[in-house]
Formats: sequence, C-alpha cells, structure tokens
Amino acid sequence: MTPQKNTFNGILNVYKEQGYTSHDVVAKLRGILKQKKIGHTGTLDPEAEGVLPVCLGKATKLCDLLAGHDKVYEAVMLLGQSTDTQDTTGTVLESATVTASEEEVREAVLFFEGPYEQIPPMYSALKVNGQKLYDLARKGREVERPARDIIVHEMELLDFDENAQKGTLRCVVSKGTYVRTLVNDLGEKLGTLAVLHSLVRTRSGAYPLDRCRSFEDCERAMADGTMQQLLLPTDSLFTDCPAVALTAEGAERIARGAVVFPRQTDSLPETAGTLCRVYHEGRFLMLGQVRELDKGGLGLFVYKNFR
Repeated sequence: MTPQKNTFNGILNVYKEQGYTSHDVVAKLRGILKQKKIGHTGTLDPEAEGVLPVCLGKATKLCDLLAGHDKVYEAVMLLGQSTDTQDTTGTVLESATVTASEEEVREAVLFFEGPYEQIPPMYSALKVNGQKLYDLARKGREVERPARDIIVHEMELLDFDENAQKGTLRCVVSKGTYVRTLVNDLGEKLGTLAVLHSLVRTRSGAYPLDRCRSFEDCERAMADGTMQQLLLPTDSLFTDCPAVALTAEGAERIARGAVVFPRQTDSLPETAGTLCRVYHEGRFLMLGQVRELDKGGLGLFVYKNFR
C-alpha cells in the first residue's frame, strides 16, 4: 500500500531545539507531515535554539528570500576562555583571569554596531575551495578565510555578572553573521578572551519566538487534522511591502509575465524599485516590483511568483 502523501503550503515557524541541525529539523518534519517538499531558511548551529522558519509546498520558493532577512539573537557569553569552536562545546585553547567591569563591557559592545568585516570561524559550514570549513577544522587544518561584510544593527548588553564574568547580549544582525565570532571579537576588544556559552534566536525576519511551533504541536495537529492552521501564509513574509490589488485585466496580464499598468491596479506605488504584495480577488499571487517604463511612467512587473 502506497503511503499517504500530503501537500501543505505555507510557512511553519519552528522552535529548533538544541542538538538538531537545520537539516535534522526538515527530516523530522518530513516524517511527521508525510510531505517531501519542505525547505529550511538557513542554518542555525546545532547547539543554538530558537526560531527556524521552514517553508512547505509552494512556499519553498521563499527559502532564499527568508534566509536573507535580519536575525535577532540573545547570546550568553563567558569571558576568560577561548576554544577552537568559539563556544563552550569546543576544546579549550587558553584561559585567563579577567576582571572586566559591566561598564567596560557596555562600552566595548558599542564598537560593533554598524557595518563590520567579520572573518568566519573555522567551525562553520562555509566552503573554501569546495571544502567545508568544519571538515578541514576536524582534520586539524586552518585555512585563510576572507572577511565578509555584515551589519550589526543593534548590540546591547542585557546583563553582566562581574563575579562570574558572564553576560547576555542582544544582537540584531544581517544575514551571514556568526554570533560566536562577535563574542570572540568582543573579548579581543576587551583585551581578553571570550566564548559563546549559549545562543537563542528570538526572531528571523517577520517571525518571532513567541509564535514558534514544536514538533509535538505538529504531531498533535496531524492527529486532529488541523495542521494547515499552524502554517502562516506565504505573504506573511512581506508585511512591510505595500499591497496592490489587480483588476481582472491586470491579473490576466501578470499571469503571462506582461507588465501591469497603473489603471489595472487599485493603487500603484509611485516610487520605482518598490516591492509589492500582489493580489487578485483577495488571493496572494506574487511579489511584484514597480519599475520605470521605456516610454515613461511606471508599471508593475513580476519579481517572484509563488503560484
């Protein structure tokens, strides 16, 4: 007898537990949901926990877009120690006696806000010359890694225990930021050593921690037939983009990839480059973009189709 297959479409805001890789989460959900078309939206270290949006069905077209959104983390750091992985799971390389004050740490944290060139850690999934860095690191090899441009939008010290030399950071960062490395670099800025003790992602793009679902939530929903109700609609990713409703003529044109003119919409933004949520009769069709026309004026073009 052929196993039943489901087709759920939407975004599941998963709470990733410690010990799971992002691929483990996808594999687990495929088993629970009996659905193959599932994709995660970027790696989260196995020892980290928190928000991991997962795309199902037609929403898998969103994976790359979601991965590019800013992330928010709460990171517990420990001063006076360095490891090969830049967190407390690694082998200790060096220890030092530290007497940093809370005021000193707060002042050092301010240095990191803004554009920043970060050198990725050896224990990461990035590839150099076709080889994953963590594979090289496990063989005891260290290679040169080019610095990557990131943005630390916000970084603040939430608390600091001067006796334990342990504190909690809140970081709002761009795609590709390694919080482990931020903590390591903060230690260097303080003239000492620092490692990441624990990490929780509290937001990924539009998806917050308090709206996460567990594997157990999914198992219960599958049992009582309410799984689709746990999913967020595809357009929930684009709540910061203006909505544009199309006339029947406009919907017909954009369905075949043709430009839509302002008269075929309820209201078209007047700034070229604007991304828009595109609807027809209340149904989300795609992400559109306002562009200048060769003969003057503006039109709406397909940017990303989710149908």
